[in-house]
Amino acid sequence: MKKSVFLLVLLNISIAQSQKIYTVPYSYMADLNVFVTNKDYKADLNVYKVSKPYEIKNNSGLWFFTNKKYDSDKKIFFCDYEYQADLKIFFVKKKYQAKWKNSKKKHLLF
Repeated sequence: MKKSVFLLVLLNISIAQSQKIYTVPYSYMADLNVFVTNKDYKADLNVYKVSKPYEIKNNSGLWFFTNKKYDSDKKIFFCDYEYQADLKIFFVKKKYQAKWKNSKKKHLLF
């Protein structure tokens, strides 16, 4: 019994840390307002878009964009201006480049 409860807790923790993202049309609908920078040194997080949800690894900058709101872990709105954002991201071309650059903002995606 104790083992099954422990496994269930571990499963819930791993699910809560995954990065399935749904984009919303208005900021009031979002959990997080995000601004996409044009340079990686300006970003809090370097993000790599994965094509399959099983490629996600915790809170490491690997995002899977889903088309279904109920299937997402976070709902985000892409801002037009940097000052409106809770989090600044930069989209990278390679998976290994995805990482946090400002670890103080990691809590935003838990």
